[in-house]
Amino acid sequence: MVGFVVRRMVVSVLVLFAASFLVFVMVANASDPLGNLRGRNPPPVPRVIQARRHQLLLDKPVVARYGIWLTRFLHGDMGRSLARNEDIGSLVWQRLGVTMRMVLAAMFIALVLAILVGVVSAVRQYTALDHVSTFAGFLFLSTPVFVLAALLKLSAIKLNGWLGHPVIYTIGDASSNLSGGLWHRLADELGHLVLPTIALALITFAAWSRFQRSSMLDVLSSDFVRLARAKGVPPWKVIIKHALRNALIPLTTVVAINFGAIFGGAVVTEVVFQWQGMGRMLLDAVSTSDTNQTLAWLMVSAATVILFNLVADILYAVLDPRIREG
Repeated sequence: MVGFVVRRMVVSVLVLFAASFLVFVMVANASDPLGNLRGRNPPPVPRVIQARRHQLLLDKPVVARYGIWLTRFLHGDMGRSLARNEDIGSLVWQRLGVTMRMVLAAMFIALVLAILVGVVSAVRQYTALDHVSTFAGFLFLSTPVFVLAALLKLSAIKLNGWLGHPVIYTIGDASSNLSGGLWHRLADELGHLVLPTIALALITFAAWSRFQRSSMLDVLSSDFVRLARAKGVPPWKVIIKHALRNALIPLTTVVAINFGAIFGGAVVTEVVFQWQGMGRMLLDAVSTSDTNQTLAWLMVSAATVILFNLVADILYAVLDPRIREG
């Protein structure tokens, strides 16, 4: 098991290095970091532009710039924002905490619902419950995340207006000028977390529940499940111990691969609910052609996606011993 984990970690590190190079090259050629400086009226003298170009290492080849950037990045230095001249490292960790709070909560809720609904739909195939879950799944799958988020926000605003006082938070990741102890702040953050989490979780759950149902149906029709039933093993034990464990392997793949899509969906959700997370950070970076900030966002995103795939590989080995022995 240890050797399997080490091999997967080595592969993950190599993939991350390859991704970092591709990300750097794409960002380096996507925009002009000196565009805002050149666009000033009156325009600066050439030596000012040349000095700024040298400061940003734009007078060096792309490979040399990548080496310098990677060395600094590995030492924890993500550079400074070109637009606001603030430390990007501290900004990333602050914004990442806000976004991951929503993403992890949505993934947990979606995973629990997907397993429950997928298993029940497979066991009770073609019943009314199966038809209802299928309809709900396709309904949420066909709804863009920004539409669902906007509908939830409008519904909450109408509910707050009807009650005469705010019950559900619709803007921001926390209340401004919030005072009070730890529990008061925690309750406030959880209140702001409700609507964005529901928006992400419902769409994610819809896709995962279909995978879980299909996987569960395949396992329930396998020979070892029929043998367990023939031996008189209790039905609940057949489903949970024999069928569910094997049916979770495909879902594990989907969850790991879909993390990038969920992270991207969080960008849209943050815009709708005006969260100050990684989504807002990316939009600010793109709108101001801030290459350092864009690079940091893309690298953190790539690292988290690769990390989740590594976790999925380890879960494979836990769920199916044949994988780690292969």
